[in-house]
This record gives sequence, C-alpha cells and structure tokens, in this order.
Amino acid sequence: MIQAGLIVGVITVVFILGFTLISPFCTPCVAIFMGLGAGFLAGVFDKPLDNSGSAKSGAAAGAIGGVGAIIGQMIGTAVNGLMVGSEGAADIVQQLGLPVDSAAGFDMGYWGGLIGSACCFGLLAIALMAGTGALGGLLWWATVGKKSTPAGA
Repeated sequence: MIQAGLIVGVITVVFILGFTLISPFCTPCVAIFMGLGAGFLAGVFDKPLDNSGSAKSGAAAGAIGGVGAIIGQMIGTAVNGLMVGSEGAADIVQQLGLPVDSAAGFDMGYWGGLIGSACCFGLLAIALMAGTGALGGLLWWATVGKKSTPAGA
C-alpha cells in the first residue's frame, strides 16, 4: 500500500498542481479518480487475501496519495496567487460589475480566501482519495483478487 500510495501521490501532485492553476474547484474530481487508482494499485501490489483487506489497503494507499494532493494544491495555489494577485482578482471582480470597497480589505480577503480554500480542498482531497481508494481496493478484489486467491486461503 505504501508503494501504491507514493506512486499515485507523485502523479497526483502533478495533476492537482495543473488543475489548481485553472481552478481549485477541479481538484475533488481529480482526487476521486486518483483515489480509485491508488486503491486498485494497492491491490495489485499487496494482493490481500480477502475483501476487507483489499478495502483497508486501498484506503491507506488513497490516504497516502492524498498527501500528494495537498502538496500539489499548496504549490498550485501559491503559483496562482503570484500570477493573478489581489490586484488581478480585483480587476476581475470589477469587470463582473461588483464593487471593491477598499483595496486593503479586498487584499486581506483575497489571500485569506486563497489560503483557506487551499487547505479545505486539500483536506477534502485526502478524504475523497481514502474513500475512493477503499472502493478501488474493492474493485480490484471483485475483478482480479477473488479469481487469483485459492479457495480456503
């Protein structure tokens, strides 16, 4: 499970970083698919002997891979914040016809929202990857594991 989690974690850093540059709202979708992959890959590497073992192994691999999601989220958020900045965000808000009352207040809200959303989406990604990792482990068991495990083992 550690091997599967680390492999998927490295891949997740790259994908989440890229999608965070577009929008942090895309990261939960990426986390779902990466968690499934981590769970299935944990089954391939660990070859658990029963259904519950494959779910546990998949959930652990998904959670380990979720650390990669947090790292990618933080890096992508930092790059996005430096590229757009509070001035760029204020320009976007004004183009939408919304008022920007004070630059200092908007600046504080921008950075607070940026950091807060990165933390929340990163934690959500860990939870999603652990949950879908368990599902990926169960999928491995249903498709491959049950057939490869000898009866009575």
